Amino acid sequence: MGDQTEKLQLKREVGLMGAVSLIAGTMIGAGIFMTPQTVIYTIGSPGASLVVWACCGLLATLASFCYAELGTVIRESGGEYIYILRTSGPVVAFMLIFSSVLFVRPAGLAGMALGFAQYVVAPFYSDCPPPALLVKCVAAAAIILLATVNCINVRLSMSVQVFFMVAKVLSLAVIIIGGVVMLIRGHTESFQDSFQNTNVGINPIGIAFYQGLWSYDGWNNLNYVTEELKRPEVNLPRAIITAISLVTGLYVLVNVSYLTVMTPKELMSSSAVAVTWGNKVFGSWGWIMSVAAALSAFGSLNGTFFSGGRMCYVAAREGHMPDVLSMVHVHRLTPSPALIFTTAVSLLVLIPGDFQSIVNFFSFTAWFFYAITLSGLIYLKIRKPHLPRPYKVPIILPILVLIAAVFLVLAPIVDNPQIEFLYVSLFILSGAVIYIPFIHYKLCPGLLTKLTVFLQMFLEVAPGEKNL
Repeated sequence: MGDQTEKLQLKREVGLMGAVSLIAGTMIGAGIFMTPQTVIYTIGSPGASLVVWACCGLLATLASFCYAELGTVIRESGGEYIYILRTSGPVVAFMLIFSSVLFVRPAGLAGMALGFAQYVVAPFYSDCPPPALLVKCVAAAAIILLATVNCINVRLSMSVQVFFMVAKVLSLAVIIIGGVVMLIRGHTESFQDSFQNTNVGINPIGIAFYQGLWSYDGWNNLNYVTEELKRPEVNLPRAIITAISLVTGLYVLVNVSYLTVMTPKELMSSSAVAVTWGNKVFGSWGWIMSVAAALSAFGSLNGTFFSGGRMCYVAAREGHMPDVLSMVHVHRLTPSPALIFTTAVSLLVLIPGDFQSIVNFFSFTAWFFYAITLSGLIYLKIRKPHLPRPYKVPIILPILVLIAAVFLVLAPIVDNPQIEFLYVSLFILSGAVIYIPFIHYKLCPGLLTKLTVFLQMFLEVAPGEKNL
């Protein structure tokens, strides 16, 4: 068994089409159907909300260009975690993995699952909000189903991704065409004095960006699976440019369509924007939009699962998580222990979770670590210019994105301090406290060894190996 164990590794099975679907398919999720009302409510005017959507797309594009360079310099899976480990050292990398595995990723999954569930049950409760317990049960069922698909087969989960990607783009195209038809018919009321009542303040702008960027989240997904990507030096930048330009264009047009069909007030008071839009445009066939939005969120959830399990897997391989999480299924070659663990934590986050606060705290933590990752790229550019770089960006790009990331982290705290942000910050910092005894000094290894052996037999897994 010794020789065989050494050779287990994740295969390079993701081509350019799969890569574009993984990024765009994860980005287009529940967000575009759930957050437009919060963006416009926070920023106060239709014109400013469209500016926020376009700026979020631009920021995601610039950040992903920086990530494309990082992904071709450090050609390992694991996204931010592996970049921070290689540039800022193990303590900061452990803080990321600790907060990411126990909060950021599961919160993202829980938020998407809630978005999916809300659209699934919306047609049955057209006159009143659906019961919270029912929404959470449907969300939990979706998480468990997708965890199973991802544990069974990589190819199957990529096929699911491509199918849902097509379904989502079609549903967004329907919304855009519907909006264009209404515009031609002269429904332009929302765009007259469109910047009136704009809330110009650090906090509203920061929170509006949090909500908008939640819809763009997933732009960095391909960097988690670099080792499974065919020809990463060519396909990584290509897939990023294609996917993010497509998504930004679709998002801005979809928001124009929402505002053409609904007044800003109707948009703000809607609990499921696409359903309200569908009811106004299609009448009794409005439920079709609910199905489309549910499919969209489901596909996004699948993409997040695919990449999220990989981060946990890479961290365990580097010794920052229990060994069993770095293991691969002997026959199916999927990182099933990492996926099972991510599922369990997501279900826990789902219990108390409410969509809005999940989004704000998710964005706050995510951009905190994006800022550290971008600092790492600036460090590599200045201190290690000799490293081979098949793809390069000018140094001004990471500096600009870093300034934006710092603004996003500090804006809501400076302008309107909330105690919850303090809790989240303490949680991130507690990673450093846990690192010293348990990772650096390796306390209580005996108990973990026995548990690892038991789980290894039970789950039929063996240690994975890097695929460089």
